[in-house]
Amino acid sequence: MSGLMELVILVACCFFLVTLIKFLYDYLWIPLRIQHILNSQGIKGPPIRFIHGNNKEIAKMKQEALGKPVAWTDDLFPRLQPHIYSWINRYGKNFVYWDGARAELVISEPELVKEVLKNSENIFQKVKLPEISRKLMGNGLAFTEGEKWAKYRKLANHTFHGESLKNMTPAMIASVETMLEKWNGQEGQEIEVFQEFRLLTSEVISKTAFGSSYLEGEKIFALLYKLKILVSRNMSKTTIPFINKLWKSADLLESEKLAKGIQDCVMKIVKKREDQVVNGEADSFGNDFLGLLVNAYHDLDQKNRLSLQDLVDECKTFYISGQETVNSLLGWIVLHLAIYGDWQEKARREVIDIFGKQNPHLEGITKLKTIVWSVKWLGKNSCKRSTVGKVSLAC
Repeated sequence: MSGLMELVILVACCFFLVTLIKFLYDYLWIPLRIQHILNSQGIKGPPIRFIHGNNKEIAKMKQEALGKPVAWTDDLFPRLQPHIYSWINRYGKNFVYWDGARAELVISEPELVKEVLKNSENIFQKVKLPEISRKLMGNGLAFTEGEKWAKYRKLANHTFHGESLKNMTPAMIASVETMLEKWNGQEGQEIEVFQEFRLLTSEVISKTAFGSSYLEGEKIFALLYKLKILVSRNMSKTTIPFINKLWKSADLLESEKLAKGIQDCVMKIVKKREDQVVNGEADSFGNDFLGLLVNAYHDLDQKNRLSLQDLVDECKTFYISGQETVNSLLGWIVLHLAIYGDWQEKARREVIDIFGKQNPHLEGITKLKTIVWSVKWLGKNSCKRSTVGKVSLAC
């Protein structure tokens, strides 16, 4: 019996020793070795802290930056990425900092940036998301590569081409009309415009890409919003994979619960589409984005078939990325139209000249040159104003 106990203790000690060596190798030896190699080539950066890297510094700098008042004329780069702004000024155009034990190489020399973007030999891979971030974005189009990426891209291209976007226009206009009617009923009251845009994009994406009702889409967006808050709260936190497997944080457990809720909501919409075909209410799964995903989910060819998780991940990708990009664009445009009254007046006159008292239509929308020019100018101008030391970050 004592011999068995000694064996158990020996095995436990060996396991602990191997784990400790592996931990020190991953979190101490490799970072120090990478830092030495980069330093020898003239690439400096903030000193690395054991386990945490520079995450604590980044979190502190972001908190301080967001705590300061900001004017619309200010350069937003130091506020949004204060650590990058500070370290470029301190360490030069190219530097390295640490996300835990992972090196993050920042480059701002145009020739190097061009080389990375070309990526002709596929040396530079897409970033591997932390576990909690994967709950939000999954493994959709934005984070896949190779054949899987090509398959996802093909599905998206088949959905969002010129003719299909033209067919989506009436639904978009109807949703905007509903929002404006609601605003008319709140005359004299304060309106949280960005929140209204969030509701608008939720409705438009739900109708046009997924053929679902506003309530079905809003439930998914509400869960995604809660999950996004959890992810942003954990952006600068260091995680150790094998510890996460033994003990999960409260945020990680909550993220799993939210991800499960999102999957259930998506599958209800998918099941509804499948039932319509089974019951003879529809001849196919549809030509919208969800319809193509469901078709791929049922494809007999294993090469083209999507798994259940693939289907859910693609839905999450387009729900979250579609809403975030459109929300930001609408908010940015409306802010500048409020600041520049002359632009606002020109845009209003153009809309009245083209549409009069009619509802907007696609043919007329393509003639709105002042608005299109304003959007393009805003995108260029916001980039041109960002400079770091002697480095220009112009578009």
